[in-house]
Amino acid sequence: MYRVVSVLAMTIGLAACSRSPAIPEGGEASAAATAPAEDARPVMGPERRILAVGDSLLAGYGLASAGESYPARLETALRARGINARVTNAGVSGDTSSAGAERFGFVLKNQPARPDLVIVEFGGNDLLRAVPPEETRANLERMLGEARAAGLPVLLMGMLAPPNLGPAYKAKFEPIYPELAKKYGARLVPFFLAPVIGKPDLVQADHIHPTTRGVEEIVAATVGDVAKALPER
Repeated sequence: MYRVVSVLAMTIGLAACSRSPAIPEGGEASAAATAPAEDARPVMGPERRILAVGDSLLAGYGLASAGESYPARLETALRARGINARVTNAGVSGDTSSAGAERFGFVLKNQPARPDLVIVEFGGNDLLRAVPPEETRANLERMLGEARAAGLPVLLMGMLAPPNLGPAYKAKFEPIYPELAKKYGARLVPFFLAPVIGKPDLVQADHIHPTTRGVEEIVAATVGDVAKALPER
């Protein structure tokens, strides 16, 4: 069974996911994770703009620099595949799905150029606060609806509920992502944090946020999903 947060992490997580600054806990990325791939392709074609909207998992909480965040490392990984990607980081530490839904439309409308793809990543702070799953569903549905109304494809990053929230909560929360992805025609990563769960060396001291190496592992696990979600030109 996946362990998103322990009881202790539930206690400290509210502070860890807040908007206050943190001491970097990123650590050094391994050579294998950061070295250019030997089969890296030349970057070609028109620029593909990706808008990543989410919480601290996208914002890069606790990392040494913005260049170590998931959107920044995703852009590097896509370019290594020959995709002329430009990924905009619209992650805000501390955001629940409610806060994300409130700013989502504004973020979409204020991009300098129309995105080719929108990544939506929310739910971790809802879990830390035990927000009723019905509220999380409604907030995510609002965002997916606004993206569809704008004609923008979405890649939805899913979350799993920790066992300590109980089976009833899990039964209501976990179907949210696959059901909304199906309803709105979005692509789905079932569990965004899967590559770092159960690997203490890949998460920060708060037991929640990935280190630099953890971010690299998540990118490696999801870059193919992002590439497939980009519409053909």
